Amino acid sequence: MKIVSYIRVSTAKQHLSGLGEEGQREAIRAYAKSADADIVAEYQEVESGRNNGRPALQEAIRKARLTNSRLCIARLDRLSRNAAFLLTLQEFGVDFVCCDNPHATPLTIGVLSLVAAEEARAISTRTRAALQAAKVRGTKLGNPNGAEPFRRAGKGNVAAVQANKRRADARARDLSDTLRELVQAGYTTLQAQANELNRQGYKTPRGGKWHPSSVRNLQNRQIEA
Repeated sequence: MKIVSYIRVSTAKQHLSGLGEEGQREAIRAYAKSADADIVAEYQEVESGRNNGRPALQEAIRKARLTNSRLCIARLDRLSRNAAFLLTLQEFGVDFVCCDNPHATPLTIGVLSLVAAEEARAISTRTRAALQAAKVRGTKLGNPNGAEPFRRAGKGNVAAVQANKRRADARARDLSDTLRELVQAGYTTLQAQANELNRQGYKTPRGGKWHPSSVRNLQNRQIEA
């Protein structure tokens, strides 16, 4: 397993004194040893936990996404206090682990969104009650043609298609600088670029190896984006 380490301190004073910073680093090292994991990169910064626009965190997420690594943090509050931000990591396929609670992964982070889920449940209940009342009044509900018009329009899975497109676009943006660096380093052919991406541990959007055709598809998506 590969992990990308992210360390954050809240104040410049903490950063200069080293308070908290080395403790986080040691916790991540201990986790990596216990999990037989390799730390492929480390990112750190001085920033408030309420600010989700942290550049080092964005780079850590990018690195984790591109190398199929886990984003590793010492404590959950070192990542973010914003539930929507944490759920975004899951949506874009970024796995992460907290050293103080290894079970607090994207699979369980949904607990932080319970309030939103409860509100959605309440809305659903009110909607069903309104539909039932309309039915009692004799109102005809639903489309008389069933789901066929939606199937013909290709709208049966719009949300999933849009989510896949967002992930693919995000990965294309992540790799734009990498491809530019490869060209500058002399890797000008599709085959050479594919070989170097594989050598550096980068994965395709589906987690496979790069080929000239997949590099070409990536370039086309970057142009469209």
